[in-house]
Amino acid sequence: MKKFLTALAFTLFSLPTLAQEFREGVHYDVISPAVSTRSGDKIEVVEFFAYSCGHCYNFEPLLTQWKKQQSDDVVLVPSPAVWSAPMEPHAKAFYAAEALGVLDTLHGALFAAMHIDRNRLASEDEIRKIFVANGVSAEDFNKAYRSFGVGSQVRQAGARAKGARISGTPEMMVAGKYRITTRKAGSQANMLKIADYLVALERAAAGGNSASAE
Repeated sequence: MKKFLTALAFTLFSLPTLAQEFREGVHYDVISPAVSTRSGDKIEVVEFFAYSCGHCYNFEPLLTQWKKQQSDDVVLVPSPAVWSAPMEPHAKAFYAAEALGVLDTLHGALFAAMHIDRNRLASEDEIRKIFVANGVSAEDFNKAYRSFGVGSQVRQAGARAKGARISGTPEMMVAGKYRITTRKAGSQANMLKIADYLVALERAAAGGNSASAE
């Protein structure tokens, strides 16, 4: 509760200044119709990413630090982009890792495989080897990766990206209402500053009701 009240006080103090700095249509876009969120009373911030994207790989450390600074009324939801068939195996890898409870380890390992080891992870077998190297049995990987649940989540991720009208990665969506792109933000650091502003807008609009999420 204390962390939330501190965030709310900061929001009310800083919002007028931020509103002068960041403008709709110039620094971020409004999504219409809005995209459904899945995080209840929390302010949902979605990161659209692709393991094959070098910009996403560079964005991860910034995003991880940003997440640590958020109040408990904010939830960050990574969402793999799926706009072509070659992206589906990577999205399935993400949701398989999540289903197996090893996402904290495998998320970084999959990025490293592609951008440090130059492994394209173009097949199920190549992806399986990354999981096995990080302590997941081949049998458990196969069951999760090929499961109906993982396939369903991949389809939902594709629909989410389509609804948000993303055009590249990384991009962000706040509360299902706002889209932030690197092109309009100007830099990845600015993407996070704009996300802070839009989170503040949502928190102020809620009138403090987000305290119920604590």
